[in-house]
Amino acid sequence: MSDPNSDTQFGGPDEKTQVLPETAVALVELERLQIELAASEERAKNHWEQYLRALADVDNVRKRAAKDLESARQFAVERFAQELVGVKDSLELAVQNASGANAGKADVASLVEGQNATLRLLSKAFEKAQIEEVNPEGKPFNPELHEAMMAQPSDAAPNTVLAVVQRGYTLNGRLLRAARVVVSAPRS
Repeated sequence: MSDPNSDTQFGGPDEKTQVLPETAVALVELERLQIELAASEERAKNHWEQYLRALADVDNVRKRAAKDLESARQFAVERFAQELVGVKDSLELAVQNASGANAGKADVASLVEGQNATLRLLSKAFEKAQIEEVNPEGKPFNPELHEAMMAQPSDAAPNTVLAVVQRGYTLNGRLLRAARVVVSAPRS
């Protein structure tokens, strides 16, 4: 009663045994892929969170650096200003001694002594602030550090600084003010 075509037509026992292992393999592969997908999604989520934290850290560092820079800019001259307060006190004392009720009592020697003391205070303040004089007398003219006010015929080598009209200053090697100088020129 069994028709040889009926097994093939309705999927006989041989066909079922072949389909089931393929389905089981596919299910196992599907489960493995789902686990792998979940793990990849978790890693992606962790990486995204790490990225956001790093972005926030960079933003915080940038804000802190800007704040520190502003603070440094605001208080950079504080030490120098403290040094200058003493210089101002000394100058006020000299003016007080030279004028008003003390005018007759002040002598030139004590005024000069006071001015020298004030100059020493100012020089120390400059030294602490790393402000250096540019006093190039007798040296070759350097347009980066000197401003020629005039050329004067001289026996000195051409473009030699003969005299300093106004000293220049540098701050940490950077020019604050060029020295104004008289430069030698060849005799005609």
